[in-house]
Amino acid sequence: MNDTSRTPAVPAEKQKKASAGRPRWVAAAVATAVIAVGGGIGVFAATGGKDAATEASGAATSPYVGGDLHILTSLEGRLYVGGHDGGAVSTDGGVTWTQLPSLKGTDPMGAAATEELTLIGGHPGLYRSTDGKSFTKVTGEGALDDVHALGGSGEIFYASTVEGGLQVSDDGGKSWTTRNAEIGQSFMGVILVDPAEPERLIATDMANGLVTSSDGGRTWAGLGGPGGPMAVTWDPTNTARLVVSGMAESAISNDGGETWAPLTAPEGTTATAFSPDGKTLFAAVRNGTDASVYASSDAGRSWTSLV
Repeated sequence: MNDTSRTPAVPAEKQKKASAGRPRWVAAAVATAVIAVGGGIGVFAATGGKDAATEASGAATSPYVGGDLHILTSLEGRLYVGGHDGGAVSTDGGVTWTQLPSLKGTDPMGAAATEELTLIGGHPGLYRSTDGKSFTKVTGEGALDDVHALGGSGEIFYASTVEGGLQVSDDGGKSWTTRNAEIGQSFMGVILVDPAEPERLIATDMANGLVTSSDGGRTWAGLGGPGGPMAVTWDPTNTARLVVSGMAESAISNDGGETWAPLTAPEGTTATAFSPDGKTLFAAVRNGTDASVYASSDAGRSWTSLV
């Protein structure tokens, strides 16, 4: 099963598509602005989301992430946020957070889960949990070094490593084989894996922008969108509905990345994630060494501050 195909990360004809991403999505925004009620175009309006009882109890504390914020994702009913020096989990939609001491210093970047386990990747390697809260470093056959991106569906996981490129596991992370040794080194964050088509992938590539694969990561093509993408998420109930967040801007697509429109996210947003039912879009912003988390129930037209 060891496939070390050495196809370029983005073929030449697709590089043109990727390089033309910014003009294409800006033009699409102008064309669709009038009808984009469900497309996330709107004015940012943050309102306090913590009620008086929560404020009084002190339950809603900002999660600590350190000097960078790399990930915000929803897995098996839990919301995770992580950065350079730590991570935290919420089981109530981001209102309260529990710090994860076992992830301190692990630089969480990618994540994947089954009903039985949760995997989180970072610079020191791969970490595993059976309760979604207590993580231990994976050793032995399932170990990986310096995992910058991770995602999965069911028992199929994909991971990008700095040294080994794109890795794949079809047994829930118990073992890994190289899918492509020359692709994945510059991926970052959560790799989207389509539950209906596990070989359909979307990833943020720091070198090539937003990229997609239809053959399980053997070959990749540019998907346009804003430059410098840091995180990508999709509506689990409609995987053609994508949101990508970059260094300076965010965008939304309702057609699988064929066209893009600007999305007004809270200033400084570097990661976004949909809730499992697709009704809520979360955004995370680094605030000093903590993460500020926001939620939108109207596709980004307005935002509520959670913590």
